[in-house]
Amino acid sequence: MNLVIEHLSKTYPNGTKALSDVNLRIEPGMFGLLGPNGAGKSSLMRTISTLQEADQGSIRLGDLDVLANPDRVRQVLGYLPQEFGVYPKVTAAELLDHFAVLKGISNKSERKQVVDGLLQQTNLYNVRNKNLGGYSGGMKQRFGIAQALLGNPRLIIVDEPTAGLDPTERNRFHNLLSEIGEDRIVILSTHIVSDVSDLCRQFAIINKGQVLYTGDPLLAIEEIRGQIWRRTIGKHELDSYQQQFAVISSRLFAGQTIIHVHSLAQPGNGFESVDPTLEDVYFARIHAAEQVATPQVVNG
Repeated sequence: MNLVIEHLSKTYPNGTKALSDVNLRIEPGMFGLLGPNGAGKSSLMRTISTLQEADQGSIRLGDLDVLANPDRVRQVLGYLPQEFGVYPKVTAAELLDHFAVLKGISNKSERKQVVDGLLQQTNLYNVRNKNLGGYSGGMKQRFGIAQALLGNPRLIIVDEPTAGLDPTERNRFHNLLSEIGEDRIVILSTHIVSDVSDLCRQFAIINKGQVLYTGDPLLAIEEIRGQIWRRTIGKHELDSYQQQFAVISSRLFAGQTIIHVHSLAQPGNGFESVDPTLEDVYFARIHAAEQVATPQVVNG
C-alpha cells in the first residue's frame, strides 16, 4: 500500500501559502520529510492526518481517498504530533488504556494485552504505573509512539519527534522507529538531517511549501560528490565569501569559521574537496532554491 500525494496546495486565511503543488509517492518503510522550521512540513502532516482540509489536490492511501474519507483514514492512522500533551497525574498504563478504548478496543482483557504489549515494545513497561508528569522528554515521546501504534495502523506520522531529546534518548527513539517502520509507512517529519540519514531509505526536501527533491539519501549524496568544497576562514570574512561563492553552510571550530561551498569546479586557492553528506545535499538544495527565488541584482 503506497501513499500518493498529487498537486496538493494549501493557503491559510492570512494569505500564507503553506503548500504549493506538492507531489509525493511514499512506499512502505521509513520516509523522511526534511525541511527548516516553517517549511510546510507540519501543514502537510496535518493534511495527511485529516486535521485540516486542502485547497486542491488529492491524497490516496492504497485505494482509500484520504481527503474524502477522513473517518476511514483515522482507523488506519497513527499520529504523534510535534506538541504531544499528557495528563501529568495519570499513569502511562491508565492513559494508554483510555486511548485504547477511544480506538475501539472494547474488550477489557484484549485491551490489557494490547496496552501491556505496547508498553513493552516502547520500553516503558517497568514504569507503567508512574505518573506521566514524572516522565522525561524521551519517555513521553516513546509513550506518544505507543499511543500512535494502537490499532496496528498502516500509516504512522511522527512530527519532529527527536527535538529536545538528549543523545541517549534520541538513539533509543531511533531504534524504536526503525523497528516499527519495517512493514508499514512511517513518515518522519524533521529539520534534523541526521534523523533522516540514520533511518530513512527515501526522503524529500521541502521548503516554503514546495518539494525541492525526492529520492534515496545515498544516491542524493553521490549526485553531488566532487561538488562540495571546504575552507577555513576568519569570522569577519564570511560575508565576503558569501558574496563570491555558493556558501551553503558555515560553522565555528576553534574560533574560526569553516565554510562549505557547492561548486562544479574548484572554487579557488585554499579550498579542499570533501566527501559530501546528506546535510550538504540539504543545504545545497535549499540554497539553490533561494537563489532562484531571490536572484542577484547586478548594477551597471
